[in-house]
Amino acid sequence: MVVPGGGLSPDGNRWVSCRAGYFLPVRVLSRLFRRLFTEALEKAFRAGALAFFSALADLNEPVAFQRYLAPVRRAEWVVYAKRPFAGPEQVLAYLGRYTHRVALANSRLTRLADGQVDFTWKDYRHHGKTKVMTLAADEFIRRFLLHAVPDGFHRIRHIGFLANGHRTAKLALCRALFAVPAPDLPTPENYRDRARRLTGHALDVCPDCGGAMLERGPLPPRPQPHAPYWCDSS
Repeated sequence: MVVPGGGLSPDGNRWVSCRAGYFLPVRVLSRLFRRLFTEALEKAFRAGALAFFSALADLNEPVAFQRYLAPVRRAEWVVYAKRPFAGPEQVLAYLGRYTHRVALANSRLTRLADGQVDFTWKDYRHHGKTKVMTLAADEFIRRFLLHAVPDGFHRIRHIGFLANGHRTAKLALCRALFAVPAPDLPTPENYRDRARRLTGHALDVCPDCGGAMLERGPLPPRPQPHAPYWCDSS
């Protein structure tokens, strides 16, 4: 979730900054997140969106599931909140890597066999050396495929003046209040430019002669073959 450190006043005439220090009390945030998380789990369980297998199969029973959640509701959850070392630009750059791509690219998967998944990862403690990690398939799904679950937790959400419904107008108002000019946005890519950047191949260049390919028009649909005439003479 992206939460700004302030917002527009109700009348839209000024910017209201949060108080100095932390934006949210950490203890309150931890208990609020604990309640919302467990409530979401219960809702998903009642809707049949959760399924447990192997050693966790007993949790498919409602009584066992509630018994499992009981100590979770009492435990103190840890919420780590502090200022970023490199400033807000680093935070936005980090989150931006996850808004238009999945957490793990297919190219990093090396093996799937015997209920286990092998994938590559970079060990930055050893100068970014590429290593291979092996996880059980169910644990791999739990860690990396939560983004595929409807209303899952592995998703970037925008709230307030960043909401899609009025983001363009609200951002323009914020820039006007701060006297900040609008950024120069790059020209949007078309599908040909995107294909060239991702694959290195140009769709508008003939692979045989190297000449520019011109769009002449759509191809007419192929006629469907007619079924042979058959007459029942009986």
